[in-house]
Amino acid sequence: MGETIERGLKKMGVTVSKPILALIALIFGILVIVFPNLLQWIVGLYFIIQGLLFFADYFELRKG
Repeated sequence: MGETIERGLKKMGVTVSKPILALIALIFGILVIVFPNLLQWIVGLYFIIQGLLFFADYFELRKG
């Protein structure tokens, strides 16, 4: 799953190292434990970002 996110970000011109992605995941995990109400927002944002990345990948494949 990390590769999918990394490929999608590279297509948009954003490069993020794996340690930074791991740190972001840890921060979100801690926030969910401390503030359980944030879970729905974090999951919702995750699905929106994943959907955008999948659409970008799909349209990139259709071009080629």
